[in-house]
Amino acid sequence: MKRRPRIAIAGAGVAGALLAGLLKDCPGLDVAVYERVGEDDHSQSGTGLNVGPNALKALAKACPDLERTIRAESFTWARWTVALVDGTNLMDLDLASVADNPGIRIRWSQLYRILRAHAAATIRYRRSIATAVPHEDGVALRVVDAQSGAETAHDDVDLLVVAEGRFSPLRDELFGPMATTYVGAATFRVLIDGIADPASCPIGDYGQWFNGPNRILAFQVPGNAVYGSGSFPLGIDAKLTDDLKQPDFLRALYTPPSGTLCPSVAFMVDHIVRNTDRIHWARLQEGELVYAHPSRRVLALGDAAHPMVPTLGQGATQAVEDACATAHAILAALRDARPLVEVPEEIAALRTARVRSCMAFSRQASDTMLAGSDPVEGTRWKTQPEFLARLSQLYRDVAFQ
Repeated sequence: MKRRPRIAIAGAGVAGALLAGLLKDCPGLDVAVYERVGEDDHSQSGTGLNVGPNALKALAKACPDLERTIRAESFTWARWTVALVDGTNLMDLDLASVADNPGIRIRWSQLYRILRAHAAATIRYRRSIATAVPHEDGVALRVVDAQSGAETAHDDVDLLVVAEGRFSPLRDELFGPMATTYVGAATFRVLIDGIADPASCPIGDYGQWFNGPNRILAFQVPGNAVYGSGSFPLGIDAKLTDDLKQPDFLRALYTPPSGTLCPSVAFMVDHIVRNTDRIHWARLQEGELVYAHPSRRVLALGDAAHPMVPTLGQGATQAVEDACATAHAILAALRDARPLVEVPEEIAALRTARVRSCMAFSRQASDTMLAGSDPVEGTRWKTQPEFLARLSQLYRDVAFQ
């Protein structure tokens, strides 16, 4: 009797868990997800994120029930505002003018919980794929149990999906070390919990505030919390040293010569400097785009395939698009009795141009965060027809055949 095709997924993040959930009920398929952390361990997902309208549009097409569940447990992202730190308005964009549906604002941990619950039966927690060797008939895996250290071998996987994020060791093993390009800014993020009265909080929907090229981004998320992010120029060869992470330095970044801060910025600055021990730091960066392994047996998705700058909120958003498109391609291959080795190249052909354009657009939209930039002129460009047309194309052109 011919065995069912087997798919192994490395990582139960956005792309991996969503893909598994979209495939879990296919009777002609075995799916196993290997996630290195425990079921309740969200230590790597303690902040928040905005997910673009295009992700929700793709998800509504792929799995309407899951899309409704995620929306019900999120806040709507309907507006994008930009201002100076003193409150001078620069842009107020209604997303309905450039998208067919709104996006969402949510905690990372909540999104993970929903996606992992949807894919629950497929996920093997505290297990990771240590090695993967493609061969003529499939992929040979060595899986390690994080608690016992025990190893198991799986020699007959038909398709391996690498979805462990931009720092995936498995991705580097299979595709080679990823070249990283720094864009010229330091970034940080923090989740401010325990907002006593969300209705009176000066932070609501997605907003950005500039003091020169120094930017604060913030929005409310469910659970009486505000997600905040900041950035400031940092030379490509410069080090992100401890003196750049101190309260006095951070407060000075966002205080103009007049000393005047609007209520939203005053709120954020006060909470940022009081929570420096909880801040997650990074550098604005992107990596190489790659989907299909030459063996045709391995497919990278999400940040493992296309780490991009977060300026347009497209990291997790494109991971959702990846998973929806890949599930559609896998189910179509099974329906048509085609081998799964066709899927990686199909996804590469379908997704590469769109994601490359998205990466370039996100990088271009980072102009106001770089040294010497003028946030007034940089934001004015974002209110013009050319930028809005590209944003509309990004948010609306979600196609997977």
